[in-house]
Amino acid sequence: MSDPTPQQILNLRLDPDNDSGADTVRGYLVALLAAIWHDGEGFSGKRPFGNSGWQGDFDKAFIEAGWVAGQLDEDGYVDEVDGEAVDRLVRQAIKALADA
Repeated sequence: MSDPTPQQILNLRLDPDNDSGADTVRGYLVALLAAIWHDGEGFSGKRPFGNSGWQGDFDKAFIEAGWVAGQLDEDGYVDEVDGEAVDRLVRQAIKALADA
């Protein structure tokens, strides 16, 4: 598996059914920051967009891009994923936003 650049991560298209409604990783992270700002003290890290499991919204896209090891089931849902690799890529994307 080859590591993408931070810009490739940010520009990766997401499943349109993700909890944020964003179409890219960049848009998702911006929507998450906006939710934090909007909700203030009432922000729910467990359900920032109303559902739990939101951190998994990147898994399928990263697997399909070939950036992390994982498997999808017969219905296209994530069956298993290298969570540490996903975390590393998301942290790279966040750092790239900070450096921009």
